[in-house]
Amino acid sequence: MRNLPFAAAGFMAGAVAAAGTLAAAVIHKDPRPSAFFIRGVFSSGGRVRLSTLRRHVRAGGVRAHRGLPYLGRSKRPTLDVFLPENAGGGPLPVVVWVHGGAWISGSKENVAPYLQILAAHGYAVVGAGYSISPEANYPQAVTELNSALAYLREHASDYGIDPDRIVLAGDSAGAQLAAQLALMITDPEYARRTGVVPAAAREHLLGTLLFCGVYDLKAMARLKGAVGWGFRTALWAYTGKKDWARTPAAEHMSILDHVNPDFPPTFISGGNADYLTEQQSKPLADRLEELGVQVVRRFWPKDHKPSLGHEYQFKLELKDSRMVLADTLRFLDTVTGGQSVPVRSELEAAA
Repeated sequence: MRNLPFAAAGFMAGAVAAAGTLAAAVIHKDPRPSAFFIRGVFSSGGRVRLSTLRRHVRAGGVRAHRGLPYLGRSKRPTLDVFLPENAGGGPLPVVVWVHGGAWISGSKENVAPYLQILAAHGYAVVGAGYSISPEANYPQAVTELNSALAYLREHASDYGIDPDRIVLAGDSAGAQLAAQLALMITDPEYARRTGVVPAAAREHLLGTLLFCGVYDLKAMARLKGAVGWGFRTALWAYTGKKDWARTPAAEHMSILDHVNPDFPPTFISGGNADYLTEQQSKPLADRLEELGVQVVRRFWPKDHKPSLGHEYQFKLELKDSRMVLADTLRFLDTVTGGQSVPVRSELEAAA
């Protein structure tokens, strides 16, 4: 299992193939049993990734404020804020990271070590929790994330955050959610159609970081086999409709069809062995460049070795992933005016 390309955010072909018998029994009636099965498999992969990522976190150097109740009630999604221990010189630019999990799984805890690594380099970094499906349907997740942004802006002085220097980030389904929130902030009509009053203005949003995301649901609807089954299950659970591809929600979620020249500067990446890269990440990068948006692309040739799969960026044991972390920090420095600091990981220090 350790060698499989598990990710807490994404569609794992091996996982959904294993559920074929279960799917045949229930998929025509209710998406929940299949969705919960996939969630369980992803959760197992998330624990493996979490254990590996923790080895790259430097001891000390980061202060954490965990479990902040941005929705004002207990037993609801919360926020984690990570800050560099010796932050000084005024409020820090903030990176708000949305975890993935195919909209039906995952948690901010799965990506917390990576966020701590970013924070150690000199940024305020927030792990944003949100309600997942099938317990919650579209657009609850994205409206909650907008509320999280409102909470951060309201309480910015409590955590040394600069509310006017925000970068939205996400991985896999979290990248779709982060991009959708960015679009709401930069396109008032799109926000109106979602029923959301954006918690930040266009001038407050300085960039997006999008890893291994889903941006074109029409392309995903054409997927076959185990991956197609997994995607159909997740979107049925998320939209609440079996025929999800024909719903207004699916059309609205397809970021590729809605981006405009006001979209913020974007860092976008996907692995060469991730099936989402060719049909999702690269087309969005192309479209943004056509619109004149500043884009930093990080892709590899198909024959690149080692093969970089879904959520490759979290595998910091790989040289390519460490290089992309450095690229990410340079992008943040450029768009926010910040200055990241070099930090040696525990593994590097022990070498």
